[in-house]
Amino acid sequence: MRTRTPFTSTVALVVASLLGAAGCAGNDSSDSAADAAPRTVEPVAGCGAGGWTDPSDLAPDREPARCDKGAPAPRPLAKKRKITVATGTLSAEYVAPLQVAVAKGEFAKEGLDVSLKVLPTPDALPLLAKGDVDAQWAAPEAAVMNGINGGFAIKWVAGNFSPDPTSKSGLWVRLKDGESAEHVDMAGRKLGTMIGKGSVIAYPMDTSLKKHGGGLDKISFQQLGSADVLTALQNGGVDSAWLLDPIWRKVDGDEKYAFLGGQPVGEPLGGLLFGPTLLNKDPDAGVAFLRAYIRTVNTYFADDYKADPAFVAELAGLMKTDEATLRSTPSMRMDWEIRKGTTDRLQRAYADSGVSTGSPVPEDKAVDRAMYGEAVGHKP
Repeated sequence: MRTRTPFTSTVALVVASLLGAAGCAGNDSSDSAADAAPRTVEPVAGCGAGGWTDPSDLAPDREPARCDKGAPAPRPLAKKRKITVATGTLSAEYVAPLQVAVAKGEFAKEGLDVSLKVLPTPDALPLLAKGDVDAQWAAPEAAVMNGINGGFAIKWVAGNFSPDPTSKSGLWVRLKDGESAEHVDMAGRKLGTMIGKGSVIAYPMDTSLKKHGGGLDKISFQQLGSADVLTALQNGGVDSAWLLDPIWRKVDGDEKYAFLGGQPVGEPLGGLLFGPTLLNKDPDAGVAFLRAYIRTVNTYFADDYKADPAFVAELAGLMKTDEATLRSTPSMRMDWEIRKGTTDRLQRAYADSGVSTGSPVPEDKAVDRAMYGEAVGHKP
């Protein structure tokens, strides 16, 4: 079983690396996209009123934004660009839209040569801040917010998904004698996660823990590789774990385990982060990337994509996972939009767990909805 540096130490190392990069790469925040001249936003065929939803709508049953199949249409760049995207894993379902976009040539239609590189968030973040990687498929983790507080031009520019209401992706615990899903004493338990206290799951996890006598300040964390979280839960290395789709199906139905709660329905907690290259130096490429991503969602993931057996088989091949397990979980609600106040709620959880540094980052400094707005033709 692989272990990683405790998260509190990782945050310090990442921020130190970010600050050290300032000496050689310069601080790009003064050259931010927000300070640049306004970009022209034109109507986009196939993306009408439904291509944008009010960010303040937090209703769990809200319909995610959607354009027509095949929209927004490609607008190839005059010169081909190479784009490197860091991602913590290629086996999780929430990464599937990027893999499909590469496999189906959606990025290529925009004049983009996109490669997906597996890197843990702590390793990828300094590279993103320096422009050594162009984008990161991750989330506004505590380390990201601390890095932004350090003055770097990193922004959350698109969401990824929210769970189906029937999904059990989330906090699972191995039950002790006499416990049940309705009564579990979480205080003092050890929890396995890929990121640790500074992960975006701190927000929904704190809610679930407090229902069972826990809280982020009453449990210990074991940071593990993506392939090790389930193994550690099953072999007793940890008492509980945050399991993603479709991994939770491995323990669902087993009386030794209980599901305590997951991500809020209708609220993406992660997605696409851009660094200075796509935010400031080459925003045309940034919009082109988002256009291809959004088109992929509208074309392949708009509804219940698992109703198509051939597509499920294709996804299983891309994810290198078992087709039957993938089919056994409900389709995710792929969602490129970002809800209002999500970064505020996340930072409150980070503060509760003691992994945030400095003052809270205002939403307009951490989130940029303008690029995906431009991709679907939404004028502010």
